[in-house]
Amino acid sequence: MHVIRGATVKPGATAGIADEQDSGPVAAAKNRPVRGKALIFWDPALPGTKYGKKRDAIDTDQITPAADCVSEALDTLDERWKAGAFRYLMPDFRARVHRGETFVIAGHRFAIGSSREMSPAGLKAIAEEVGLEMVIVCGGNMGDIFRRNALNLGLHVAQSPNAVADARDGDEFSFDPESRQITNITQGKVYDPVPLTPKEDELRRSGGIVAAGRREFRASVEREPRIEFPDEAIARGLTTTEQIVWAHRVDKEQPLLKPGDTLRVYADLLPASDGTAPFAIHTFNQIARGRIYPRQAAIANDHFVFTGREDDDKQTGIGRAFAREQGLKPPYYATPGDGIFHFYFPEQGLVLPGQFIPGADSHSRAYGAYGAVGMGVGSTTLGFGWATGYIYFTLARARRVIFSGTLEPWVSGKDIVLELLRRWGAKQSQGMSVEFVDRDRQLPMAYRNTIANMMAEAEALNGIFAADDITRAWYASKGLGDLPYPTVTAGSNARYEIDEAMSLGDVAPMIAKPF
Repeated sequence: MHVIRGATVKPGATAGIADEQDSGPVAAAKNRPVRGKALIFWDPALPGTKYGKKRDAIDTDQITPAADCVSEALDTLDERWKAGAFRYLMPDFRARVHRGETFVIAGHRFAIGSSREMSPAGLKAIAEEVGLEMVIVCGGNMGDIFRRNALNLGLHVAQSPNAVADARDGDEFSFDPESRQITNITQGKVYDPVPLTPKEDELRRSGGIVAAGRREFRASVEREPRIEFPDEAIARGLTTTEQIVWAHRVDKEQPLLKPGDTLRVYADLLPASDGTAPFAIHTFNQIARGRIYPRQAAIANDHFVFTGREDDDKQTGIGRAFAREQGLKPPYYATPGDGIFHFYFPEQGLVLPGQFIPGADSHSRAYGAYGAVGMGVGSTTLGFGWATGYIYFTLARARRVIFSGTLEPWVSGKDIVLELLRRWGAKQSQGMSVEFVDRDRQLPMAYRNTIANMMAEAEALNGIFAADDITRAWYASKGLGDLPYPTVTAGSNARYEIDEAMSLGDVAPMIAKPF
């Protein structure tokens, strides 16, 4: 059974860590304004007019198609990411950026979906290869993983519905990195974007996630992780997710939590796939510089396997070589054919109730089925976690869904979550942390896994079922009866911004139509 551990220093590396000095704050981001012309994604399907509205819901699959999410070596990570950027949505994207159209303008819910960090990294690199800087300007509800990834990498991103609504082809823009203010020079209009959290802005200003990791590395190695769950008086006012986050916070002097708070949180497991591992490995190497073994690391080969393609084999080869070098063995390193990692890692006892698990795959939310906080993060966040043992995490607003009624024949977990997504409509979960209550204890673990897993499609931070008799019986069937953390359930006074009920008797077998 997996348990959280402190850092393991490599032989001979102790002196190097002890001699390292905290580099302190690094220079702020470049202060000179960024200038460029608008590159607008118009909605071609809008009835009555060809260019009346900016395109909504551009997802990371459209930014970087799956076939281009390939790296053949650590020193050429982004070559395919740049070549494939908007391959189908805007084939001339790279050429347009190179001629100065560096302000990418899109509608609401930009960069939702998969956690692939290849998207912001590839976009940033396209501008940089000709000495330019890119700025992403979108409407409301930018994909939260994309936003965090962009800040980690130093890609400018801003949410400003008014700036998006006013923008026209050919408009010249400027962006002030200090204030984050956007100016439409052509129209003479100035916009203040949606503000970042203080910690996000600090990370942006201080050089990104690698610089932060290097500053915090020595202290993180010397500090042993300490997990302490709240007493009854505190737990009474917290959701299940909030209690787990509270227990895993690095800075114990912060006693109270509220939505919007950004804090350092210890990770019990930091899993990657063969698709996301290379960039995480690159980040870990930049921060740790060969002095420790990766912390809480796990890698599964389940995305680029059995294809017979040479480039896919090179992709999996990066993780394979890293596992060999770092001593990662099964079940922490899953070879092709072992299984899909959102099922494999729980079945191997690496995912347990009460854990905090940021995974470099958007469907890491599946771990919420097992009473853990599972969430998707970018590869650089994962590499930072491998080096420090924790990640920076912003607590989301909470909502609850209570399932009741009798499950009809032939209805599965997939039907339940499709019906839930249908009811939520275009707004989906609005980035909230979703707590599911199986009131009548009738949803088996496979159904719960599917429901929690698809909180990626619901645009939720995470989805979680508090551990109950069904959970414990599932672990007992795997020979895992003595679980390390106490049972955590939502407190009686926990607050939910949205509290809703869903009768399972109303759910029929469903089909998700394309698009």
